[in-house]
Amino acid sequence: MPPFNLSSSTPATFILTGIPGMEKSHIWISIPFCSMYLASLLGNGVLLFVVRTERSLHQPMYLLLSMLAVTDLMLSTTTVPKMLALFWFSAAEISFGACLTQMFFLHFSSSAESVILLAMAFDRFVAICYPLRYAAVLTQSVIVKTGLVALLRSFCIIFPCVFLLKRLPYCGHNVIPHTYCEHMGIARLACADISVNILYGLAVPFAVIVLDVVLIAVSYVLILLALFRLPSRTAHHKAFNTCVSHVCVTFLFYFPAFFTVLTHRFGRKIPHHVHILLANLYVLFPPLLNPIVYGVRMRQIKEKVLKVLLCPTAHLLQE
Repeated sequence: MPPFNLSSSTPATFILTGIPGMEKSHIWISIPFCSMYLASLLGNGVLLFVVRTERSLHQPMYLLLSMLAVTDLMLSTTTVPKMLALFWFSAAEISFGACLTQMFFLHFSSSAESVILLAMAFDRFVAICYPLRYAAVLTQSVIVKTGLVALLRSFCIIFPCVFLLKRLPYCGHNVIPHTYCEHMGIARLACADISVNILYGLAVPFAVIVLDVVLIAVSYVLILLALFRLPSRTAHHKAFNTCVSHVCVTFLFYFPAFFTVLTHRFGRKIPHHVHILLANLYVLFPPLLNPIVYGVRMRQIKEKVLKVLLCPTAHLLQE
């Protein structure tokens, strides 16, 4: 006799438990989480507004930066509002369809951000190694195509996860020990073999992102070689500064991502609440820090932001 009924094995809702073992601290944890989320909305919103309204910033580097801001907003907004509702109102239930939707956009935005970071590395490579060809290589048409590639590649990688989860029987198991829905967190509730989910969920996205990291690393090796050949220290310093912001943002995105994935898969001795806290910081830190890094490191962004904030009326009248 089969141990479960496959015909009625898909739950209508899942229950998110939050951070296991820290339920009594949810309200206190929500304060910094909410503050970081609001700051990321403000920072990325101001960045998008400045790039949109300042014609002098309608250049490839700043258009790619706008794409990065959009993916950051998608990454955090997909997860944080539901997380805060769980912390504040004990709104733990989420429908099966909503859970799959949240899972899809979470991984989709992460994959898209990886493509954009790779495109930004290529932008810096062309600007430093082939400055005379920069305008011909990185046209607005190329930037639009880059955005489409980011969307298409991310969709093709992540969409199969939806079907891999829908095919599984769950036998009434619907409690997810997490603050949001992610692929392996849902798959582990299934009462069937999930080896395909493990293989696909780890191998395919991980391999693609590793490829992006390798290409970014190759770009910066070539950039460093080009920097050493620059004739003057002033040119060397100026070119180096243009890369620092992107290196910081790349590190902020990939380091917590890899650390979260590796500890989630192989860190058996690490307490479960530590896994969940790291996963939460992964969706909060990059959207919060990326606009700060670019605002501090890039003179053009800093000047335009100050102009908009200090003289908003005059700025709008000029437009």
